[in-house]
Amino acid sequence: MIDTNIIRLVEAQAKCLHSAHDVDDMIAGLGSQITEHFQDMNPIVLCIMTGGVVFCGKLLPHLSFPLEFDYAHATRYNDDIEGGDILEWRALPTRSLDDRHVLIVDDIFDVGHTLAGVVESCKAQGALSVSTAVMVNKNHDRKYDPEFKADFVALETGDYYLFGYGMDYKGYLRNAPGIFSVNED
Repeated sequence: MIDTNIIRLVEAQAKCLHSAHDVDDMIAGLGSQITEHFQDMNPIVLCIMTGGVVFCGKLLPHLSFPLEFDYAHATRYNDDIEGGDILEWRALPTRSLDDRHVLIVDDIFDVGHTLAGVVESCKAQGALSVSTAVMVNKNHDRKYDPEFKADFVALETGDYYLFGYGMDYKGYLRNAPGIFSVNED
């Protein structure tokens, strides 16, 4: 177990990159773009746990079209600050993805191993199409596959360790009201 005083110190020294109000506004705008794309497709919206839960919860009310909802839990982090090599499936979708359009909703597109693995899994389950929506795209040159991009992005950030709005620091701070970068000094 981690000393919660360390967590409080990380939070106190962090820099707020985007306030909760700003993030909510960006999510609302993204909802309009996604609605335009999926209006007549009857997709399954697939929330990727655990990081995607806040973003997905905020996004769903802005999606003005018929949809079904499901979740999956895929991770490479296991509450660590660096991802491992193996994508671990803790929960698979319960709905059949066969012959369905799928919108994957996740918190962050960082290096891209996890998101690419989830996309490939949905395709292997017979999805007609697979699109991705992320709250944050990190801009850097370490992408797993430079050709692979998220289809819908609420906001862009630099290459910082982020927490808040579902993103965590060692399993904590998912509940921070905004997007914050860890002070690495």
